[in-house]
Amino acid sequence: MSRFTRYAATTQTLTLAAMEEASRRGAREADLEDLLLALVLSEQTAGTVFRELGITIRAARAAVEQYQREQIASLGITLELPAAGNIVFHETGGYEWSKRASDLIRRAGDKAGTADAAAVLRELVSEPSGLIADLLPRLGTTSEEVLTALNRSTPAPAPSTAGKTRRRGQSGSAIESFIPAPVDDVRTLLTDPARVPDWEPMISCVEDVATGNGIWAAHVSTTRPDGKPLKVDTRFRRRTLQLMPSGERAHISWRFAYPDAPKSPPVTVTFDLAPTTGGTELRATMTCTARQGIRFLLRPLQRFLMWIRLSQITAAISRVYR
Repeated sequence: MSRFTRYAATTQTLTLAAMEEASRRGAREADLEDLLLALVLSEQTAGTVFRELGITIRAARAAVEQYQREQIASLGITLELPAAGNIVFHETGGYEWSKRASDLIRRAGDKAGTADAAAVLRELVSEPSGLIADLLPRLGTTSEEVLTALNRSTPAPAPSTAGKTRRRGQSGSAIESFIPAPVDDVRTLLTDPARVPDWEPMISCVEDVATGNGIWAAHVSTTRPDGKPLKVDTRFRRRTLQLMPSGERAHISWRFAYPDAPKSPPVTVTFDLAPTTGGTELRATMTCTARQGIRFLLRPLQRFLMWIRLSQITAAISRVYR
């Protein structure tokens, strides 16, 4: 993976997680504390460092909320902040980074180095406002300890937009993610047909009874998460899904097809689960037969679009446990 691609993938995943966390508090601007929360959730070395220091997303959220209450009180303002709610980022709009957070992420990419989440973390712990230096002791650590742990850590594999080895004529993409829940819990979620809408944003519901060969009928969403109507061609309003046989409990594979559009190639989404400190390491892969007529030069774009879909799926899985 090129440095530019690594930076773009890292920025995408950190931005999504940070703005999800900001949305819990009703904020539309993600700031440095939201970037910290996103790094705690990162599947890369930066997230591993936090989790090995015993820092969980729940503890980090509590520290951020307490810090914000104290900052308001220090101004002589008597105000009880509303309790944080559910993540609503995917149901709302109008989010952006604060200028200082945006500048920090840009600096992490501009400097010579890895251009990954670890580079962002190095910038964050040394930022001059003192916010992070104040937050970390509340989590039982310091900027110096975080940097020391980061320096001795083995870098995690770079975020991938390429799939595993595929058969000729197939196109695919893959993504790694950290899920803050035990492997058994994640497996239960991902093998339950009724819960597919919890992690596949394009499906609104799955019918209660399977047809032959363990194939389930599902209906595609015709409204966006924010309630606005979504125009869907009638050929693509129904989907079928099938949980493919697997001899490994940690390997889950779903096959999706459009019964009313037989020329549309089926898509296979696979999940590989592994236990890790604080939760589950998840690798999601999407593959399909490359459509005839798609020029070779357009294949990278197709893989990138599949990676975006996978990032939405893994974000939805993470939201279930947050």
